[in-house]
Amino acid sequence: MKTSRRSETEKDRGAVIPNTPTPHHPITPSPPHPTTPPPPLRIVFWETTSGCNLKCIHCRAVATKDRSADELTTAEARKFVDELAAMGKPANGRTGEWANGRVGAGSQIRRFAGSPILILSGGEPLYRPDIFEIATHAVQTGLNVALASNGTLITPDVAARIQQCGIRRVSISLDGAKRETHDSFRGIQGAFDGALAGFQNLKRVGMSVQVNTTIARHNLDELPALLDLAASLKADALHLFLLVPVGCGVDIADEQMITPEQYERVLNWAYDTSKQVSFDLKMTCAPHYFRVLRQRAKQEKSEWANQRISESANRRTGESANERIDETPRTENREPRTEHRHPSPDHAMASRTKGCLAGQTVCFVSHKGDVYPCGYLPLSAGNIRTQPLREIWERAAVFQDLRDADKLRGKCGHCEYRKVCGGCRARAYGECGDFLGAEPYCIYQPSAV
Repeated sequence: MKTSRRSETEKDRGAVIPNTPTPHHPITPSPPHPTTPPPPLRIVFWETTSGCNLKCIHCRAVATKDRSADELTTAEARKFVDELAAMGKPANGRTGEWANGRVGAGSQIRRFAGSPILILSGGEPLYRPDIFEIATHAVQTGLNVALASNGTLITPDVAARIQQCGIRRVSISLDGAKRETHDSFRGIQGAFDGALAGFQNLKRVGMSVQVNTTIARHNLDELPALLDLAASLKADALHLFLLVPVGCGVDIADEQMITPEQYERVLNWAYDTSKQVSFDLKMTCAPHYFRVLRQRAKQEKSEWANQRISESANRRTGESANERIDETPRTENREPRTEHRHPSPDHAMASRTKGCLAGQTVCFVSHKGDVYPCGYLPLSAGNIRTQPLREIWERAAVFQDLRDADKLRGKCGHCEYRKVCGGCRARAYGECGDFLGAEPYCIYQPSAV
């Protein structure tokens, strides 16, 4: 595969730290007013810091052990949180729904139906000494807050603080079912044991915890074992990420990227497996999954798949989705999936939408305040230090281009699934320098081609 250094961008799913100045969208300047109403901003990944205690060979962020002097200050971070919270509140002044809070004894948090999710990422977010102050403030504004961590710094005391400040879910990265697999990918011996200890500490205080796994050649054969590990940990979700060759991942792409054919097999395996496990299994940075979902639903006349499609449509229109999942027969030694116990409609960490959401309902904010479509696509839309977040979200040209599926080029532009898949815009950019170009890791041939 052809890779490009222009894609110097994430790590425990959150950020952009290019080694060279990040290019701004070169095609058109931001128009004074968007041609169509902007979609609501649903999820923001904030790279709280570039500092990290691990040396992951696939790190998007090229994180370092030391924090950057250019990180947003505590005051800047609180201002950013306030701007984001204001974007989720109704302009007509109607009140939102009350939700029981965990910040202070007997307190309540006003959470609006449109409140965005703020994911505190890195680097390692626990490197920031003010992370709990910022998280508490975000929760008090009504935001749904999650934390993406490598888990190794989550002691019992840290787990208790995470729970007390009102964070709703924590993701822990496990990139192998075996100690040697995970540690080799994470660059530090003992990372696997540290991640498991952090996971268990969170579970002991009642936190919702998900496993994040980046799929590459080194762990492809361990997927069934990873599934069993997630079940044994009583994970609330397992999110499988397809490696995007950015940051350090550029250097390992030739030896670690799975083939497009393997990619397709993983997507179909995930479809089959999702009906057999007792937790939420989600493909991430794998927009083709939503094409596979529709293909399989049509082939099998599957009620389960059609329900997933219905949930996707509901979430795109902002409606509540019924997360109850029909009972399925027992397969192998896994429990039948009877009730989706974890992300209910009231659990904002549940997200079934469509394919690539970069710039459509999702954006990424770097530790310096630069705003990107996602943590893997290094096209800056602006900086929150000099421009309001709402203005960037509504007017940036790169975001407006990403919101128009009819602007896609190559076979993606001709594909009948372009509005539910869209291809990975970061992989397209890394392959050919065109973020609207064809997804290089898709084997599907559109009927119109």
